[in-house]
Amino acid sequence: MFRYGIRQARVFRTGALLAWSFTLGTVASGQVPDSLAKSATPSSWGAIDRVMGREGKDQPGGVRRYSFPRGDLRVVCGGVVLRPAFALGSWVAFEGGARDTMAMGDLVLQQSEVSPVLTKLQQLGVQPTALHNHLLNESPHIMYLHIQARGRASVIAEAVHSALQLTGTPPLSPSTGQSNETPSLDTAQIRAALGYNGSVNSGVFQVSVPRGEAVHAGDMEVPPAMGVATAINFQPTGAGKAAVTGDFVLTASEVAPVIQALRTGGIEITAVHSHMLAEEPRLFFVHYWADADAVGLARALRSALDRMNVKKATS
Repeated sequence: MFRYGIRQARVFRTGALLAWSFTLGTVASGQVPDSLAKSATPSSWGAIDRVMGREGKDQPGGVRRYSFPRGDLRVVCGGVVLRPAFALGSWVAFEGGARDTMAMGDLVLQQSEVSPVLTKLQQLGVQPTALHNHLLNESPHIMYLHIQARGRASVIAEAVHSALQLTGTPPLSPSTGQSNETPSLDTAQIRAALGYNGSVNSGVFQVSVPRGEAVHAGDMEVPPAMGVATAINFQPTGAGKAAVTGDFVLTASEVAPVIQALRTGGIEITAVHSHMLAEEPRLFFVHYWADADAVGLARALRSALDRMNVKKATS
C-alpha cells in the first residue's frame, strides 16, 4: 500500500548502551506530507492519527499511545474467553517530536502472522526486539512481537500500519474500541487490597504501577506509558472471582523475590524474558496468570509489588 525509499541509517549510542539502528524512508503516498512531519509538535498528532486509523491517547511523559484490540480473535485460556483489553491488545507508543520520535510497541499475533509482520517491519525500518508467549495453554496460541524504532513519527507510523494490514486486526469501530462496561467485581476492595488505583477498560479493571527509578534507552528517558510499568489486569469470571494477567517489570535482583511472592499467592508464572535490547537499568518481564478470588489475588499481587522498587501510590 505504501512505498518507501531508503534515505539514511543512524546508530544512537550513549556510553556503552546500544540503541537502535533503523532505516528512515520517504512516504510516497502523500498521506502524511514531509513538510507536516517537519513542523508538527508532540501535541499535534492529527496526521499520525489518520495513518493509524484511530485517535491516539496522550499519556503522562509526553507519550502518544495507539491501541489495536484484537477483537477478531476468540482466545480461551483456562476456560476463560479472553477479552481484548485483558490480554489481546496490540499497541504502539510515541515519545518526542515529529522529526525525532522514539517508538515502542507490542503486537498481538497469530502464529501465521508472525513471519509476514516481522519481515515487513524490518523492511520498513522498525526493529523487532522480542518474540515470545505471554500466556500458557491458550487456544489458539498467541505470540507477542515487541518493537522499537527511532526517527520520523510519520515514517514509523506508516511502517506499523503496513505491518498491521497483514493481520486480522480489525479497523476501529464501536465493537473494537474502549467501552464503558463495568466489570462485575468489587473494584473498591481490589484497590484497597492492592494499594493502587486503576481504571475500567471494556469490562476489565486495569492497574499500572510505575517503577521507582527512571528508565533510559540510549539518550532518551522511557516513560512508564512506553511499556515499562507493571501491568495488572482483572477480568471477572463470576462469583467474586477474576482471572488476572499482566507483567511485572523487574531488575535482575527482583526477579526471584517477586516470583516467590506470586507463587506463594497461588499465581502461576507463564513467562520470564526481556522486551527491549539496551535499556538502563536492564529489565526483565515476569508474566503471570491465575483465576481465583479477586481480592485474594490482589493481596498476593501487592505482596509481589512490595518486593520491588515501585512508586508509592499517591492516594
